[in-house]
Amino acid sequence: MATSLVSFQINADPPARLDKALSRDVPVEASLSRTRLARLLDEGCVRVNGLVVTNAKAKVAEEDHIEITVPVADESHIGPEDIPLDVVFEDGDLIVINKPAGMVVHPAPGTPNGTLVNALLHHCGDSLSGVGGVQRPGIVHRIDKDTSGLLVVAKSDRAHQGLAAQFEKHTVERYYNAVVYGVPDANDPRLRGVKGVNFEPGNIMRITTHLARHKTDRQRQAVLFQGGRHAVTRARIVEGFGNPAVAALVECWLETGRTHQIRVHMAHAGHGLVGDPVYGGRRKLSEKAIGVKGIEATRGFPRQALHAAVLGFEHPVSGENMRFEAPIPQDMADLIAVLRKGP
Repeated sequence: MATSLVSFQINADPPARLDKALSRDVPVEASLSRTRLARLLDEGCVRVNGLVVTNAKAKVAEEDHIEITVPVADESHIGPEDIPLDVVFEDGDLIVINKPAGMVVHPAPGTPNGTLVNALLHHCGDSLSGVGGVQRPGIVHRIDKDTSGLLVVAKSDRAHQGLAAQFEKHTVERYYNAVVYGVPDANDPRLRGVKGVNFEPGNIMRITTHLARHKTDRQRQAVLFQGGRHAVTRARIVEGFGNPAVAALVECWLETGRTHQIRVHMAHAGHGLVGDPVYGGRRKLSEKAIGVKGIEATRGFPRQALHAAVLGFEHPVSGENMRFEAPIPQDMADLIAVLRKGP
């Protein structure tokens, strides 16, 4: 197996444990995360002053000489495919993509190719330094196949660990645009009776529930109040459509990031997404309120009207605050234009 050698010295005032000293002092360009270093330690790939050490708790001293034998990243079993990508930002550690609706993020039994990962393997090529010992992009979050918008992907192990930590701590900024049935307004008496739904100042709807896989339909998520995983979504009205308003463009933002979270939460509140085949349904709207074309546009919209519009995070290597915006895609823009015209 091909390997590379990383050599360095322990700096002054080292931590008491070897694993922590390695994490602190390993050269940044080696792109070795704490998780990868721990694995290399366990596999006998670390030498201290010429001797193999596998004990993470071993003591080290200033100027101890460290050698880490790093296996060259294995090629991913997933094949690269020449699929065009809308690259919003890219450097040596990460890439931000504006994903089109219809593209699956990661290969699965039903979609073995044509995915974002296949496209990234072709686009990035040798610039992937290896995530977890495999030359592959590091997927730290996903958006559904038929949701468009922004996604950040790690190109190095250190970026993967840093981004994953931010998603775990819920410090990543994520705003979505959605077209929903009805208008989620604090003045709607119906919403006062929906468990888990309340309003914050500024007419911001806050939905707090637990989410878990549906007991009988494994493709769906279900709202729970015991068990499952804690989930919080906020939403505010951007624009109402119809006279009276029977649909709305809303801005949603995530405190947590669970599977289908916005889709299932908005449906729970009685404001399912237009075009959502799983949670939204096709509501009967008033022709008088929205017009024949408005009804046709909502009934015929081929996907959930959801777009990941804003993504903000701290660069996991440089520490720079980064924020990206992606405009509403054409299909949603066309839907909004028809609804805006009204009857």
